[in-house]
Amino acid sequence: MKEIILILAEIINTMHDIILDVMDFAGLELTDKDLHLWIMGLIGICIFGCTHIFFKYLSKFGITAISFVYTFTVMVVIVFAIEIQQQITGRGNMEFDDAVIGLWGFLLFFAAFLLIKAIHKGIHNLVNKKNSKPTNQRFRSKS
Repeated sequence: MKEIILILAEIINTMHDIILDVMDFAGLELTDKDLHLWIMGLIGICIFGCTHIFFKYLSKFGITAISFVYTFTVMVVIVFAIEIQQQITGRGNMEFDDAVIGLWGFLLFFAAFLLIKAIHKGIHNLVNKKNSKPTNQRFRSKS
């Protein structure tokens, strides 16, 4: 995992240098902070646009689908932050498999949640069906 992070860091650093060179060549005297404003702004608005379209589609399946995607995204950030923290502090081993197992844990617990939710909904539907009478019987006179 350390190697993957180093490769990603090298890619980002190379892109950073290329952007700085292009800006210098274009005669734009942008500071590092200016570049961060523009580049992160553009990346962020592109991600927002894609996310908005995706979540709008997911909304057809209910709020649970949107909540799952959001939570899974946060979990990815958390598990990788923990692994990076372990590398920085030397407490524990930074391993990709640890991150994957952590995410599997979330998926397992989410599957259990869905099962409990389905059972609850099934029981609720059975109880409501049992307690409801057909419309024509409710209004029948007692004679």
